[in-house]
Amino acid sequence: MATLRGDVGGLELENPVMLAAGILGTTGASLRRAALAGAGAVVTKSIGIEPRDGHPGPGIVHLGVGLLNAMGLPNPSYREFQEEIDIGRTGGSPVVASIFGSSPEEFVEVAGGLDADAFELNLSCPHAQGYGAEIGCHPGDVEEITRAVVREKSVPVWVKLTPNVADIVALGLSAERGGATAVVAINTIKAMAIDVESGYPILGNRVGGLSGPAIKPVAVRCVYDLHSALSIPVIGVGGISCWQDAVEMIMAGASGVQVGSALSGGLDILKSISNGISRYLDRKGMALADLSGLAGRQR
Repeated sequence: MATLRGDVGGLELENPVMLAAGILGTTGASLRRAALAGAGAVVTKSIGIEPRDGHPGPGIVHLGVGLLNAMGLPNPSYREFQEEIDIGRTGGSPVVASIFGSSPEEFVEVAGGLDADAFELNLSCPHAQGYGAEIGCHPGDVEEITRAVVREKSVPVWVKLTPNVADIVALGLSAERGGATAVVAINTIKAMAIDVESGYPILGNRVGGLSGPAIKPVAVRCVYDLHSALSIPVIGVGGISCWQDAVEMIMAGASGVQVGSALSGGLDILKSISNGISRYLDRKGMALADLSGLAGRQR
């Protein structure tokens, strides 16, 4: 089968299919399981300065088109998380620490307190007041925070971008100017659901983020636009549930992909996707590098 080993955002991976942030990444044991199941890299749950319980429940709604969640960035704080990263590394795949903060100083403190193979800056969560997309929708803030963390750490720094803006490319260019090794696109789309019997919003936080198959076309478009404008790699995430979805995302310009909601069906999906990509490349007589950005060259 075609080799999938290569560089993705500054990390040498056995394959470009990764565990997305916030999915199974709350403990070292779950990170390790995902790595052993075939993930080329694993991304942790987003970690911040102080412990957070998150939003009151319900926190997740299963919809016919995907998942709607508003967890509120629950985490034990970076001071209690290094052991989980270390356990996750025993799975044999790089561990990427997803981190968040409300300012460059907070991002630097969290990054400086953790030893990970790379960092993913959560500048895109749509349902946490004062964090995520609230600061990540401003290009100037994206550039400043990225530059601050890049100065602090010598490992790759990825920036996860929000799609809940008019121009995601402006955010990507800001991350690039700040020294990011790669951008990750996209996080969930701001959305809500209402119970028709009571008239109340279903989520405890009322508004949450939509993930799953419904957002894949949006993610593909964002990856395509970013790849066309940036010189740094783009990592695609959003609605990937089979190898065909991953190939489509790579054709749009992704160097690697992350899988989230589809893992509700089991960890086997990780190896299924990577094996499917490899067989596709064999059938087409292509290398992975030939596939990345192919849609942009079809003019």
